[in-house]
Amino acid sequence: MPRAFAEATLFPARDGNADAPVLVVYSSLDEPLARPMIEGFQAANPDVAVRYEEMLTGEVHDRIVHETDAGRKTADFAFSSAMDLQVKLSNDGYAQRSDLPMSEQWPQWANWRNTAYALTFEPAVFVYHKPSFKGRKPPASRAEFVAHLKSEGEAVYGRIGTYDIERSGVGFLFMARDQEQFGDIWTVIRAMGAAGVKLYSTSSAILERVADGRFVLGYNILGSYAADWASRNPNVGIVLPKDYTVVMSRIGLVPQAAASPELGRRYLAFFMSKEGQEILSRELQIAAVSPEVSGSNTARTMRALLGAQLKPVPVSPGLMVYLDQVKRARLIARWNDVLRMQ
Repeated sequence: MPRAFAEATLFPARDGNADAPVLVVYSSLDEPLARPMIEGFQAANPDVAVRYEEMLTGEVHDRIVHETDAGRKTADFAFSSAMDLQVKLSNDGYAQRSDLPMSEQWPQWANWRNTAYALTFEPAVFVYHKPSFKGRKPPASRAEFVAHLKSEGEAVYGRIGTYDIERSGVGFLFMARDQEQFGDIWTVIRAMGAAGVKLYSTSSAILERVADGRFVLGYNILGSYAADWASRNPNVGIVLPKDYTVVMSRIGLVPQAAASPELGRRYLAFFMSKEGQEILSRELQIAAVSPEVSGSNTARTMRALLGAQLKPVPVSPGLMVYLDQVKRARLIARWNDVLRMQ
């Protein structure tokens, strides 16, 4: 049973109308990060109030399913980093089609039947403590990562961090993609186990320890959070692994049982617009997907620079393989076994 409440913030309509229609958003993005997008939307739509409900990715999915199945109305817009759960909502009939001005121009990999749209472009990166690499380069590929752990031995023991794939949805997604992209991934996991890797469910727990030097390296960290930390902490360095860089996206959709689907579509259209995507890249420090947006923090620029190195996770039912409990349990069991083999 989902929680009866979430962290809710009300943004009153700019025009002062206390009876203004209310756009309800369920989202896994921290409210302070989401605020510039909401404010941009309200500047363009001063007659709309916004109720922003922040919750965990699993709760976004479960609440929409529970409320819909109970015959009640649910959110007008859902935004989540759990790509698999968002596609499952779409595939299982809990999302409605949204034909929008940008739908035709949206990249094919980022649009599933005009129901689920990838709205961000976020690479999995290596992070490193810059002072620990003074006068030498940090590892730039998985082979170099393993070589560094082996050559440094005791000096790096217990000073490596990555996600706990049992507790972190994005960590599990990155690991599952690693297994598909890289035949030798278990050598990397084995080397991290031998180096006393520490596991966390959040990006900030790892980045905080890299920033203050407790950790020298972080593996497969969500690039948007890493960029935000690096902008405020000069000791945090970022590497997009040159062998391949997995890219995940946050997915937006309008639920089938939305109370005000037209408001949900209006917000989704703003999110996909040039203005909305510029707010995303400039103010939220998250790379934009839209082909209309230029600048360094965009999918277009990153692809021009890195080409085939980037491996975006396509928005498609293929994502639901990660929800198969047998396959999931098998991957987690092997992960735990390999880490403990040391």
